[in-house]
Amino acid sequence: MNDWAWQLLLIVLTVLIGIVPTIIALIDILKSEFKGNNKIIWFFVVLLANFLGAVLYFLIGR
Repeated sequence: MNDWAWQLLLIVLTVLIGIVPTIIALIDILKSEFKGNNKIIWFFVVLLANFLGAVLYFLIGR
């Protein structure tokens, strides 16, 4: 493989690793039942903080 192919593969993997947990967390938030405004708050935390927000949701929010 060429150098540019490895770089492209690395970029695609990095983007997927960053996006997939965020999408899974957002879907889980929409399906879950929270009290009060917690659903909205977690939705914006995950949406604005991306990967870190998803990690925080899975560690604290559930």
